[in-house]
Amino acid sequence: MPLLSIETNHALPPDAAEALLVAASRRLAELLGKPERYVMVRLTHNPMMRFGGSAAPLAYLECKSLGLPEQRTTELSAALCELLADHAAIPAARIYIEFAAPQRHLWGYDGATF
Repeated sequence: MPLLSIETNHALPPDAAEALLVAASRRLAELLGKPERYVMVRLTHNPMMRFGGSAAPLAYLECKSLGLPEQRTTELSAALCELLADHAAIPAARIYIEFAAPQRHLWGYDGATF
């Protein structure tokens, strides 16, 4: 049920992209206290992105999860920014993150909803 979408203008070599996906999946499961078997992470390279008037490496993240703890978004933001800094060399000041907690009936899985 947790989904982390990472969109960046910074092209990563395949091995670095895979390492980021593996680390992000594990870290998101840990942060949210959810089984990793339900975590989905996607990474999209989009060279047509600018932030603050600059095309320097940047990222836009969407973090969605049922029961997302809104009181912990600052902690989640720090952890996700650290993840991108470590695996993609993107500084926190070049990352926007959108958090969302959809209602259970609006999240489908395995032919049903949660």
